[in-house]
Order: sequence, then structure tokens, then C-alpha cells
Amino acid sequence: MSWHGPFGKVLMLLLCLTVWSPTSLAVSASSEDARDVVKRGTMEVGVATGFWQATTVVGSGPSANRSAVFVLPRAGMVMTDALGSGWWEGNVELLVEPLFARFTKPYAAEVAGGSLVVKYNLLSFGRWMPFWDAGAGMVWSNLAPRIPEESTQFQFVLETGPGVHYFMTKTMTMTMGVRFHHFSNAGIGDRNTGLNAFLPYIGVSVFLPE
Repeated sequence: MSWHGPFGKVLMLLLCLTVWSPTSLAVSASSEDARDVVKRGTMEVGVATGFWQATTVVGSGPSANRSAVFVLPRAGMVMTDALGSGWWEGNVELLVEPLFARFTKPYAAEVAGGSLVVKYNLLSFGRWMPFWDAGAGMVWSNLAPRIPEESTQFQFVLETGPGVHYFMTKTMTMTMGVRFHHFSNAGIGDRNTGLNAFLPYIGVSVFLPE
């Protein structure tokens, strides 16, 4: 893989932001603590952008020559009190995530839709709040039926992956992560090989306590 391509540039940016912090990785006494902000009833509003790159490692797609730039607004609410103890102590958040994308390979095409996302936030790492999310939704895309994987413009979405929030202020975070992303029509068309991809993304979120 070339670091000069768009996928390489996004990965390099994620790597740099992961290892960089204005203070340090050690949480000082004056640091904001995620557990003090992200509680039951807290709202999250944010937006992220990412680079979607198809893969043939998973599934039976005929080509990995499918790429897109994604924009992912999000809005949600923490639904539970803290669960568990130790490093895995956290809470459950439910989000609505619209999806807008522009395909650049193999053809210019658009995608629009949205997903319902469940996210588990880990609260034991000070300013850093790792999470894992998973979602499902529906989209429309004019990429099909021009590609052999899909014959319908209506698609279902499945997605999951890890990420992390870094609290730059008491309520605003830098957000980054990567997802495994799947499009398919669930057999409602005569072709349904599906599209599988990895989606690294970066953005910002604001947490608004109840």
C-alpha cells in the first residue's frame, strides 16, 4: 500500500493523532475525566469523515477497486449508568448516524442513508474514552447496478469497530476509529455478493450532560 494515496494519508493522520497529546498520555490531576461527563442522560452530537476502502479479504467480492469518502454526523444519548468494574467499566450509548458518501472508484457515485448505532464507552482512562460500536441501517446508492456485486440501489448496512474519544475540553472530544463496513441488499435483488470495506475515520464530538 502506498502512503501517498488517500487511504495511506488517512491512516498516517490517525496514527499521528493517536500518539500526540497536548499534555501527555499520563492523566494529570487537572485532566478532565470521561466518567465525570459521560453519564446516563448525557447527549452526544458530532461529525466525522473517513475513507472507505473495499477489501476482498472478507467475502467473495470480485475486486477491491471501490473507494469512497464518507461524512458521518451523529447524535445520541447515554442510556445506562456505569456497568462493570475495573478497566472495562463503562456505559451504553444509542446513536442515530446519518451517512453521506461520494464514491470515486470504480465510478463516481453517491450514497445517502443512515444507521442506528449502539456504542459501549469505557470510562476508566481519564481523558481518553475508548469505545466499541456496532450499527445497522439502510442506504440508497447509484453505484448499483453498475457493479457486479449488487443489482439494487437500495442497500442494507452492517458496521462495527473500535474507536476512542479524547477530551480536549470538558465537553469536546477529538474522535477517531476504524470500522468494518458491509453493504448488501439481503437477497432482494438477483445479485448480492455485497461490498466489504474498512473505514478509518476522524472527527469531533460534543458531550452535553443532562
